Amino acid sequence: MKWEKIGKIFNPNEHNLTNNCFEYAQSPQVLELDDVIRVYFSTRELDESGKFLSHVSFVDYTKDFKQIVRVSDKTVIPLGDLGCFDEHGIFPFSVTKYKDKISAYTTGWNRKKSVSVDASIGLAYSTDGGETFEKHGKGPVMTASLYEPFLVGDAFVKNFNELYYMFYIYGVRWINDDQGVPQRVYKIAQSTSEDGINWKRNAKTIISDSIDENECQALPTVVKHNGLYHMYFCYRNAFGFREDKDKAYRIGYAYSENLTDWTRDDENAGIATSIDDWDSDMMCYPYVFESNNNVYLLYNGNNFGRDGFGL
Repeated sequence: MKWEKIGKIFNPNEHNLTNNCFEYAQSPQVLELDDVIRVYFSTRELDESGKFLSHVSFVDYTKDFKQIVRVSDKTVIPLGDLGCFDEHGIFPFSVTKYKDKISAYTTGWNRKKSVSVDASIGLAYSTDGGETFEKHGKGPVMTASLYEPFLVGDAFVKNFNELYYMFYIYGVRWINDDQGVPQRVYKIAQSTSEDGINWKRNAKTIISDSIDENECQALPTVVKHNGLYHMYFCYRNAFGFREDKDKAYRIGYAYSENLTDWTRDDENAGIATSIDDWDSDMMCYPYVFESNNNVYLLYNGNNFGRDGFGL
C-alpha cells in the first residue's frame, strides 16, 4: 500500500475547543455518518495543579475532507469520578458502528505515584448519532490481569465475520532510564468477543519487535483490503524518544490472512516522515479506514499531535 500525503488537515490552535482545552488533537479516529465524516480526537486542559487532563472532542468534515463543517461544542464524554480508571483522561477514543449501535472503546488513564500512569479500557454508547456518549459503567471492560499487569489500552475494535476483534496494547515492564525515571514498555495483543463486552484474551504479543525487546508499540488499526488484513501502528524506542527523532514514533505495518497470525513488514508501510514538515520528526497514532472507494490514513506528526493531525 502506497500513500499520498494530503497534509495536515486540523490544527487545534485554530478552534475554540470545549472543556478549556488547547493544543493537542491526538489519535484521530473516524465515524462515517450519512452527510459527514466525523473525526474524534483527544485534546488537553490544565487542571488546578498545572497537570494535563485529556478530553474527547470531534470535528466534522465534508466527505472529500476539503472543508470543516463544525467542531464539537459540548462535552462528548465526561471524565471518571474520583479514583476511577479514567479520572485524569480519555486517550484514545475508538468509535465503532456495527448495525444500528454506535459504541466507543475508551482508554481511561489515571496518575500513579511510583510510576507516571496506568490505563484500562472502558466502553460507552451513543444514542444521539455520536454527539455524546454514556458510559456502560464506571469501571473498565478490560483492565490489568494475571499476565497483562498494567497499561491495558489503545483498543481498536471492529466486527469481522460476525465476531468482534479488539487490537490493543498491554504493558510488559517498567524500566528506569539513565536518570532513574521509570519508562514503560508495551506491546500489541488481540482478543475476541461475541457481544463487545466480554472478551477472550491470551496475553500474547502478536507483532514482532524490530528495534529490540524494549520496543514500544501503540495504536493498532486494521482494515481489510484486497483480500488481506492490514494493520498500521506506531512504535518507538523506550529511551530517548523525546529528544532524538531517530528514536521517536514512526509508522509500522503488518499483514495477515486470518486476523491471528501477523507478518511484520515495515518496509512496505508505504509512508515515512517528511524531510522538513509538520511530520518530519515523528509519525504516530495512525487510523486506517475506507470511504468513497478510497483507503485513508489519519495520523499525528511532531510533538505527539500537539499541533494537530494529517491525512
